[in-house]
Amino acid sequence: MKTAVFIAWIAFYVSALLALRRMWTGKYVRSPLARALFVGMVSEGETTGQETQEWYRCCPDMLGEALQPLFVQSYLDQDTEAFLRRSEEKSGWLFTQLYHSFISTVFSPIVSRTSINGFLGRGAMFVFSGDQFRQLLRISPDWQGHRLLDLGAGDGGVTDVMGSHFREVYATEVSTPMKWHLHKKNYRVLDLDGWQNTGFQYDLISCLNLLDRCDQPLDLLMNIRRSLVPGTGRLLLAAVLPFQPYVEVGGRWERPKEYLKVKGKTWEEQVTNMSKLVFQKAGFEVEAVTRLPYLCEGDMYKDYYVLDDAVFVLKPLE
Repeated sequence: MKTAVFIAWIAFYVSALLALRRMWTGKYVRSPLARALFVGMVSEGETTGQETQEWYRCCPDMLGEALQPLFVQSYLDQDTEAFLRRSEEKSGWLFTQLYHSFISTVFSPIVSRTSINGFLGRGAMFVFSGDQFRQLLRISPDWQGHRLLDLGAGDGGVTDVMGSHFREVYATEVSTPMKWHLHKKNYRVLDLDGWQNTGFQYDLISCLNLLDRCDQPLDLLMNIRRSLVPGTGRLLLAAVLPFQPYVEVGGRWERPKEYLKVKGKTWEEQVTNMSKLVFQKAGFEVEAVTRLPYLCEGDMYKDYYVLDDAVFVLKPLE
């Protein structure tokens, strides 16, 4: 019975796609209803200059006294604008987006969204540009380090931004399709339980938007601290605020075993609270912090999606 219902649902879905294809022939949309829907989708994806300015807005006076001089002001730059333009272009590929929507709908109950995106080659992420990365770490364009480790690297898009400054680039990733992308880029993919037991240490470890998606975040931070080169090693950490930790298991979201509760109503209050209660407890101090948009390629409904990020450079306490 379940098989018959599933086959009937697939047949209905394919019929709907074919009907949409008949409407979308030629340069323009022939159906007035479809045209109205299309105009609605396009207008929804438009972003004003005022909105993009809000992505970077911070009131340093609302940060704790220790953090105020460490705040680095970021701005919308050329690399970020280029990512937004590419996302807008891809969002307009109607039949590609319909195919992606179909695959996601069918497999999302049993496969993680990350793996689906990796298989489809969609959902690219953007955290910072090369200039923003160098500004945070206070390094020059020709600076070179030895080893970089990118935890939860995804398809390696953000790893590329950092990797040009390091002779050896390592990465970890849970999703098998995402690992395929990392291998194609010749990054050295390490086991989830083995990156801290390699026998060597890292000049920089990046943990970008991973802290709220892992089961034991404090253990992770302590392992990172032990894996950094003493004295010069740094942790580059991004966290989505407001901080809402959940772990993706298959197609389900579950509360992590080690639940971090970050207090504060504003972005500034949460940054201050996280710095005091989370980072210090794990043996880190903040060296720099900035506010950036965490961007993700969109779909047929929206050109791109935006979350609010705090990006920290963390130094291990002596």
